[in-house]
Amino acid sequence: MARRDALVDELIDLFLAEGFAEFPLAGLAQRLSCSKSTLYLVAPSKEQIVVAVVRSYFRRAAERVEARVAACAHPGERLAVYLEAVSAELQPASPTFYADLAGFPPAAEVYRENTEFAARRVQDLVVEGVDAGVLRPVDAAFVGAAAAQVMRAIHSGEIGSATGLDDAAAYLRLSDLVMHSLTPAAG
Repeated sequence: MARRDALVDELIDLFLAEGFAEFPLAGLAQRLSCSKSTLYLVAPSKEQIVVAVVRSYFRRAAERVEARVAACAHPGERLAVYLEAVSAELQPASPTFYADLAGFPPAAEVYRENTEFAARRVQDLVVEGVDAGVLRPVDAAFVGAAAAQVMRAIHSGEIGSATGLDDAAAYLRLSDLVMHSLTPAAG
């Protein structure tokens, strides 16, 4: 299991930097200085390797994001921490990685599932802040749904096309937008 985990780590780094679509299995083995049979420790085919690696990337990213949120005790700051942590986790991913995600439906589905989970999490954090009285009293379901639409547009590339922002930068802008609209004015 340790060898498999090490391979997944190396594949995550490689995929984030260079994508995955252009690599034949033999090319992946060469880049990782291993045999194709060693790569099969991850999954039984290249397509399944890609899905397993993408799923591991998003699972690990979600764990790190949630750890940052858990370390923040202030309910009014947890939403910003969450969105900023998502941005930080997406930062290492290259445009090639995102293009490859979009072009390979099983991997795109993993990203879509992750985005849907993140949208629900945003809604939960809005409710938490409103209930604690530190965010303006708003319709959390609406804010969550609106944030989810923006997150889906980030995921689909629409935001990038319209603004030139990569996914990580778009999540930072979403954090700014949501937090400025929910934070009561000082005074």
